[in-house]
Amino acid sequence: MLILGNKYSFTQLELERLEGRFKNIVIIECSQREQSEVLLEIEAAFDLRDFEMLVLNAKVKVSDEIMSYLREKQFKVDKSKLKIISVEEFMEEFLYKCYIAEESEALDGLKPYSTWQYMQKRAIDYFGVFWLFFFSWPVMLLCLKKIKEQSYGGVLFEQERVGLNGEVFRCTKFRTMHEGSHHDPYTRENDSRIFPFGNIMRRRRLDELPQMINILKGEMHLIGPRAEWDILVESYKKEIPHYNERHLVKPGITGWAQVNYPYGANIEDSKQKLMYDLYYIKHWSIGLELRVVYKTAMTVMGKKGL
Repeated sequence: MLILGNKYSFTQLELERLEGRFKNIVIIECSQREQSEVLLEIEAAFDLRDFEMLVLNAKVKVSDEIMSYLREKQFKVDKSKLKIISVEEFMEEFLYKCYIAEESEALDGLKPYSTWQYMQKRAIDYFGVFWLFFFSWPVMLLCLKKIKEQSYGGVLFEQERVGLNGEVFRCTKFRTMHEGSHHDPYTRENDSRIFPFGNIMRRRRLDELPQMINILKGEMHLIGPRAEWDILVESYKKEIPHYNERHLVKPGITGWAQVNYPYGANIEDSKQKLMYDLYYIKHWSIGLELRVVYKTAMTVMGKKGL
């Protein structure tokens, strides 16, 4: 695979995943360089190896001379063997996330659930909550016991989170921090605010189980973008283009971003997760819903580290 430009900077994790799909991955920088120099490097790359995919990832328009060479090369090797694709299309097809430009460009294909989709979502919610409670009530009793043993105070924790259309609601979770802890938006390794079993609950996402209450109240779905703290949302809206688009749908206990990206503690991590959230909204289907359920189950059972 030949990637032309660096409009989007692929993460190390993404490159490792792509190496399992593509034999050769070559990145050629093309901004602030003479187009003739870039063309020579492209020609040299094709002389050394065969590519099945060429990703147009340039910040500026690729010159007609380069595009003419690429089209000719594509014609010679057969279009079925060399695919030329934009980085936006590539990310959705192979990384299952939507590209977000640094500039606030328009996003296509994002809209709220249709009436039929919403009915399917609510059916999944009720069905999922029934079975989730059926299988998890012994675990929830254990959580109640351990919280009381290890930390003074109530077992539940409520916080204002942002939901559908930016409306704020009270999200219910098992308490994982000592009472009176300063609510820094991000946790750190060996965070002294978190008691021992609280760490286990967070790692296995057991602290999310009481959000079944929010689902039954109609404030959340079983699956959707993470319900973020209202204070963080105000910051993200200023820093990340299109952040509000994730509020086209209700948040969920688990979601496409949560099962595809590790815990994040900065703006860039939040931007990466937003790309997955937008993909989920744009490409929602029963099949995608089942993939989230499967990957969440693997995470809870400790078979996947995200």
